[in-house]
Amino acid sequence: MAQDKARDARPGHGEAPARRTPVTPAVTIVEVGPRDGLQYESAVLPVAQRIALIDGLAEAGLKVIEAGSFVSETRLPQMAGTADVLAGLARKPGVRYPVLVPNRRGLQAALAAGAQEVALFAAASESFSQKNINCAIAESLARYRDVAAEARAAGLRLRGYLSCVLGCPYDGAVPPSRVAKLAEALLDMGCDEVSLGDTIGIGTPGQARALLEVLLQSIPAQRLALHFHDTYGQALASVLACLDLGITRVDTALAGLGGCPFAKSASGNLATEDLVYMLEGMGIAHGTDLDALARLGWRVCDALGRAPASRVSQALRARARESGAATPVRPGD
Repeated sequence: MAQDKARDARPGHGEAPARRTPVTPAVTIVEVGPRDGLQYESAVLPVAQRIALIDGLAEAGLKVIEAGSFVSETRLPQMAGTADVLAGLARKPGVRYPVLVPNRRGLQAALAAGAQEVALFAAASESFSQKNINCAIAESLARYRDVAAEARAAGLRLRGYLSCVLGCPYDGAVPPSRVAKLAEALLDMGCDEVSLGDTIGIGTPGQARALLEVLLQSIPAQRLALHFHDTYGQALASVLACLDLGITRVDTALAGLGGCPFAKSASGNLATEDLVYMLEGMGIAHGTDLDALARLGWRVCDALGRAPASRVSQALRARARESGAATPVRPGD
């Protein structure tokens, strides 16, 4: 009897304790692990394993999965063969597979590979922009206007990334007013939404909320997404601090994959499993299967020769090993 009661209290299972009305009815998870996660891992996954990973994420219920990037393969060998990845995907109906493009050449390669959605990336810090893409912020925006125009003319959906919105490893604090101005510039050139990146994971919930309060004065919440790295363990709390402001899109990476080459201490993205577990506990719809995500995360981490950074994944794997189960065991099972 006690075991049954414990099982019923699991997030999303049985008759859970009475909850308040959710701060938002649903959250769309943008899975960036196959791109932003893998590109900063030291091991390189073969194309076939990347395809299997993305197809597995789609089967687990994710509707937006970043499939790769068309950046120089010399600079990012982890992303070599992105065209082959796109060609090999099962392409589940209703699932979007965006790719990152750094310039017009990247866009043309994406178009040739059949991409239907692309993303551009800029920085809110001058020093980070110089280190990451070898040009000033103003110059990067000028380049992207032409790329954005061509992408829109081709009928592609377009996303903009903005890095270092809560702090830069070189310049320190970044004024929220600058972030707002740059986000508006990306939207004005044709981006459907802008993803706000705490690239080095230095922000806190209060700082994240304060930034959003500034941006929301001029930008609708539905055109913004959160992209927080978890270096100081603040990413999940920072997302929570912003949900009641109307934010419904959050970027995550399976198993907390990733990092940042320009900030060696930076950890990976907020783990998909950790966000899903929290959303389930809050009664917020997300459309994914946590158990399937955990199993997939274990497989990719085993292939990379590393442990999952996700606390939820670690806990589920430990319980599975203790019980001798081949699948995740949740509290109460």
